[in-house]
Amino acid sequence: MDPRYLVTNVDEIPSPSMLVYRERLRENIDRTLEIAGGPERLRPHIKTHKMRTVIEMQREVGIDKFKCATIYEAKMLAEMGVEDVFIAYQMVGPNIGRLVDLASRFPGTTFRTMVDDQGAAEALSAAAAQAGVTIDVLLDFDVGLQRTGIAAGPKALALYALLDSLPGVTPGGIHGYDGHNHQEDLEERRRACSAALDQVRAFQAQLESHGLSVPRRVMGGSISFPCYAPAEDVEPSPGTSVFWDWGYSRRFPDLPFEAAALLLSRVISVPTATRVTLDLGNKAIASDPAGQRGLPWNLPGAVPGLHNEEHWIMDCPDATGFSVGDPIYVFPTHVCPCTALHRQVYVIDGDGHCREQWQVDARNRE
Repeated sequence: MDPRYLVTNVDEIPSPSMLVYRERLRENIDRTLEIAGGPERLRPHIKTHKMRTVIEMQREVGIDKFKCATIYEAKMLAEMGVEDVFIAYQMVGPNIGRLVDLASRFPGTTFRTMVDDQGAAEALSAAAAQAGVTIDVLLDFDVGLQRTGIAAGPKALALYALLDSLPGVTPGGIHGYDGHNHQEDLEERRRACSAALDQVRAFQAQLESHGLSVPRRVMGGSISFPCYAPAEDVEPSPGTSVFWDWGYSRRFPDLPFEAAALLLSRVISVPTATRVTLDLGNKAIASDPAGQRGLPWNLPGAVPGLHNEEHWIMDCPDATGFSVGDPIYVFPTHVCPCTALHRQVYVIDGDGHCREQWQVDARNRE
């Protein structure tokens, strides 16, 4: 195990818990800036960390616009005085009124959202117009992920034109998230991202030929954003790069990020000479993706087995060297859902000592 991650006062930290390494976090933010070419290029997603303190660190280096996924995250950003907040999620049901309420309560913040449906656009327009506010709305453009979004064609053109005509909303550009572009070969990834950007630019040209303004293009997650960074007409929106995780680390060695968040677990039982049980159940570490959910850094040769709510069984070549209570550091496969499972994180300084806790402010949903 890398000695930089050992905590000198680990006996003072309960388990299971999340550890955030301050220096690694700062380094990851700096590397993200370097790749993007400057803070003005970035619109980072806050879903990975959900913390005011991390947002403050990002703002300190000049980042002034953010992307989020929930109303609670948007509210937190507005309360902090962030002037440009993009909720990359189509508002439906009561969330329409909640977004309009935020726009009314925080006039100093420009709120943006996205749509791929005419009915959702019309409902948002009616609510915003009635409240006397204006919401900036991007078109959710499907570049191949096929999760949400609308593909290029007459329907997409008509929806964007509708945004230009409705009261209470303004057409804010194109959101083209490409979460399917996780090619492990860098050149293949670059070609795939280039093809996605070509789709967006071609559609933008079509919109502009009809007299419609396209003020921004938001594209790229933590894996693909370096491919879009050279394009000055794109706002890259990485999220996981602040903390990083084992899932990305093992598959994308070309990316320069390091683990800035681990999960602290402890041995709670050594039932056999080849088995240990940890207290890191699936209520403390993300249960996705399928397969191994984390890498125990100081449990060599461990093969994860049965995973329950409060227990995680590890089969080991030799468990005789471990005792009940031993700390085990786990690099999560998917860090983003892990954060929301913890009320606070324990912050580890460069000397390996924990002196501070940060609240996971936006883990809840109102």
